[in-house]
Formats: sequence, structure tokens, C-alpha cells
Amino acid sequence: MKNLVRLQFALMVWLWAGVELPSWSQSSFQLNVLSYDSHVELSWPVPTGVTPFSYKIWRSENGQTFSQVKIIFPTDYLDFVGFPATGPKTHHYFVEALGSNGVLATSDTVAATVAPLSDDALLDMVQRYTFRYFWEFGHPISGMARERNTSGDVVTSGGTGFGVMAMLVAVERGYITRQQALERLLTMTSFLEAADRFHGAFPHWMNGGTGDVVPFSQYDNGGDLVETAFLMQGLLCARQYFDKNDADEVALREKITTLWEAVEWDWYRKNNSNQLYWHWSPNFGWQMNFQVRGYNEALIVYLLAIASPTHSVPASLWNTGWAQSGYVNGNTYYGYKLDVGPVRGGPLFFAHYSYMGFDPRGIKDAYTNYYIHNKHHSLVNQAYCIANPENHEGYSDECWGLTASDDPLVGYLAHEPTASRDNGTISPTAALSSMPYSPTESLKALKHFYRVHGAKLWGKMGFFDAFNLEEDWFATSTLAIDQGPIICMIENYRSGLLWNLFMSNPEIQPALDAIGFVEDLTPVTTPIGAGLEVLAYPNPAADALTVEFVLEKSQPVELDLINAQGQVTREFSNANSEVAGMFSQLLDLKGLPSGLYFLRVKLGFQYSLVKFLKE
Repeated sequence: MKNLVRLQFALMVWLWAGVELPSWSQSSFQLNVLSYDSHVELSWPVPTGVTPFSYKIWRSENGQTFSQVKIIFPTDYLDFVGFPATGPKTHHYFVEALGSNGVLATSDTVAATVAPLSDDALLDMVQRYTFRYFWEFGHPISGMARERNTSGDVVTSGGTGFGVMAMLVAVERGYITRQQALERLLTMTSFLEAADRFHGAFPHWMNGGTGDVVPFSQYDNGGDLVETAFLMQGLLCARQYFDKNDADEVALREKITTLWEAVEWDWYRKNNSNQLYWHWSPNFGWQMNFQVRGYNEALIVYLLAIASPTHSVPASLWNTGWAQSGYVNGNTYYGYKLDVGPVRGGPLFFAHYSYMGFDPRGIKDAYTNYYIHNKHHSLVNQAYCIANPENHEGYSDECWGLTASDDPLVGYLAHEPTASRDNGTISPTAALSSMPYSPTESLKALKHFYRVHGAKLWGKMGFFDAFNLEEDWFATSTLAIDQGPIICMIENYRSGLLWNLFMSNPEIQPALDAIGFVEDLTPVTTPIGAGLEVLAYPNPAADALTVEFVLEKSQPVELDLINAQGQVTREFSNANSEVAGMFSQLLDLKGLPSGLYFLRVKLGFQYSLVKFLKE
């Protein structure tokens, strides 16, 4: 008996101390690795002919002396090795399959080199990983998006709308094929055709296998107009994307059109009142009695209700329903004016959910230009975290972002820049989903979240939901409504894909016209950052300045000069699209007073500034 105990103890020591056990099998298997900026992703198949209990991962810095990393049960692992600040760093790995008798099989040894990634590559990494939530974790029967990573069969209609848009991004980025996305969307729309609906509106939650409503709360077991709007926003993007004339794409467009035209937006006026209502239940009627009023995440509801070709509501409801209840703000916070919305803008998801498809650039209604508003909202949120009036641990210009997310103290909270709603919890989706509005600030946050906190904050489906350094708490959850805006809003920053698709739907522009949206040519620019390297010479300059840079794609270029007082003193406009490649232009400075100037290079809604002296 003592000998058996000693043998068991020795086996445990061998397993944990890294002493290589005698092999009872000569089986081997392939180890696959993917290297990124600060982590390595390992995966492997189950070795042939054996049934492992677990797997032991080994890592070496020199390819000779290996140390144990972890013993795990799945067949994949993310090894967060840290940012290689001094340059590329190579790690070597092998994996052992363990059984009751020791090592059953050993993988080959593979090298993986982590190296600093470019901004574009980091964005691609975040999008690729985040997409897994909707693709690999989608419900196996319906393909719908689960509410969160622990939801089982409970799927969410609004989060699924975000997931639909994420699939279009994935096709464009090459993560999946067009055919794969088409097949998944046909499955989803067929499921939605048979799922519970209430005057055309879907419930917040459904059973992903049966389509039966899952009550969100005691009286909320019917239609949810806001969640339905988020779903339709995504489906209308897909209707425009799948524009080919083959049978499957035609069928998908027809299914989406049928679902879209079946939503009875006018029913949700509650007896033809001058506003829309969020919920209706066949059991409880209008008992929830929650009006959809701004300013919040629900702008898209009124836009789609007015745009509906079959069950529209009068455009006047934009003013009598949406723009009510303290809609106008007009105050300035940290130097940024907010025309509408609550104090300091509220939680940042207000700037994301309705704008994943609706493109607010270059237009305004009677109240504001919503692109400018969302930009200011994002920058106020960051500025609040920099000021940090509640003295929370870790807040800075690179660690910011308050929005609704999981919370260590109350479970779930709509965090925002107020004393009562700021408890030290930062949500990555807040800063990352603001990428179209504050790209420089959002990229800085992305790098901080990943490179500094990635060991606890980064997982197989991208960033976990939130963290709080004071509580030493990092969420292990992922939520559809937080993951979706990350991948989709990053794409709107990178290419405008979803904005272009949604706005191309024929119903949208007439609705905007009816509401009273007009063109707004107020210059709205966001820094291009390090992505555009502008050369301006000579510096100091006399009568002329040469400007050169490389255009990645054909697009209009505008050049102007700004003096030290911030005034535009000379414009050099180019109305025509410039051809991709080297851009070079000689700028006439004759007659310009001597002094300090900034050359501003504008590419659409982005810019780069170069400082120079005029002699």
C-alpha cells in the first residue's frame, strides 16, 4: 500500500514539475499555432487511438529548456506572453496528451513569434476574434445570437441583428465565405418566419431551438419594438449585401422583405397616440407602458417606423415622440458641447446601437448633427475618465469607457459619467465601439486593454465584458449586445461598409427627408493618426510648400492652411478623386504672412496635421 501511495505521489510530481514521463505510446499529433501582438493561440486535434483526460502545455524561450504552462481539458489555449516591447520574441511549444497511465501522445514542437502589430492588424485581430461569438457560438439550430456566453438556448433578437451585420463584415474581411454567411442567414430567417411574433415584432428573448418567447421580465413576454428595430437594422443591411440574382440570394432578400414589412410599427403607437411604445403582450397588453423617448439608444426605432412601406407612422412622431422628455441639452462638458441627451451624454451605447447601420455623417435634423454629437459624447466620456472625479483606480486617457455592462457589485449596470453610475467599472465595448468618432483615443484604449490587461481581459471571443481594478475583478462573460458593436463600428471606421449598406435601402432616404434631415457641411474631422505619413518641405518655407503622401485608395483630397490662432487662412481643394499611390502637390504660399502654420490634409472625415514655419 505504501509503495502504491509513493508511486501516485511520484506521478503527481512528474506531471507538475515538468519531468518527462516515460511514454506508454508512440502516438504524436500536430500542434497548430497562430502568433499575434501579445499572445499565441494554440490548437490541436485529439490524438488518434487514445482518449486523453487532459493536456499539458509546455513552453520554452530557447527551444531547449521547457517549462509547464498549464494542464487543461479543451484542445485549444490562448497563451498571453505579453507585449514584446524590445522587438519580436520567439516561443517554442509542445503539448502532451495525458491519460491515467501518463503521457499518451506528444505533439511536435512548434515555434511562434510574437511581434508588435500595426494599428490595422490589431483592428483585424479584434474583429476576427469578436466574430467568433456570433459564428462559433451561434445557436446550433437557429443560428441566432445567444444573449451571453452562459445563456444556453436563450437567444436575443437585437443581438442577432448585430450578429447579422458582423457576418457581412466577416465575408468582406475573409473570415468566412459569402456562401457560408448566406446559408446561415437563410437558416436564421427561416427560423424567424416561424418564431413567436406580436403584431410583427419579435420578443427580446426567444428559445433558439423552438422560437418560443422567453419572458424578459414578469410582464415582458410579448413584442419588444426596440429589439426588433435592432434586428431589422441588421437584416436590411444583409438585404442590400446579398444582391446577386441566384436563387438563394433572391430567396434571402424576399424573406427579409417579408419580415420587415410584417412589423406593425403603427400598432405600437398604442391607440394612435403621438409616440411609440416599447412593449406589448398578448397577456398583459400595454401594462409595461414604457414610451420610446429620447435621447437614448432607440433613435433607429423611429427612423424605421417612419420608413416602413407597410405600417409606417407619421414623420411628426420624430418630434412628438422621440425628441421629448428632456431631449435638448446644449451644455458644454470638458470643452465639448452636447446638443441633446443627458448630463455628460449618458452611457456610450447611446452612440452605438442605432448607428451601426444608420450613417449620421454630413446630415442634421432640427436638433443636432448626430455624428458630431456622438463624437463629442465619446470625447466627453474619455475626458471624464481622465479627470476621474471619483478617484477610481486605473482611469486615464487610455483606460476609459463607461457604458452598460456586467458589474462586480450589482451584476449589471448602465455605467455613465455621473457619481451615482460610475463605480470604477470600465467596459471595452465603450471605447472600441466609438472608433468611428474617436479613432485616436479608441485605438489607444484598445492597445491598453489588450497589451496591459490582456492576460485577464482577452479570450477566444475577444475582450471580456468589463473590469474593475479597485475590486480586482475581470469579467469572464461576453454579451451579444456588447460584442456586436465592437466588430461593426470598427468596420464602419475602417470602410463604412455597414453605413453604406443600410443607407442604400430605398426606404431610408425618403424617411430622413420626411423627418427633416438636411445636408450639414460643417467640417467634422477625426485624426488619421500615424496611418498617414505626410511629408511637407521645405520647412521653413518661403513662397511654396511641397506636400507628399501615399494614398491607399482613390479618394478626394482637401488641403488647407491653419494659422496659430486656429483660423483657416488658405484652402487648396481637389474636387476629383485622386488615384491611389503617391500624392504630390506644390502649394502656393505667396502673400501669406510669416509665422507658424499647420497644413491640414483631409481625406473624407479624417485629417492629418503637419506644423511648419512660413518665412
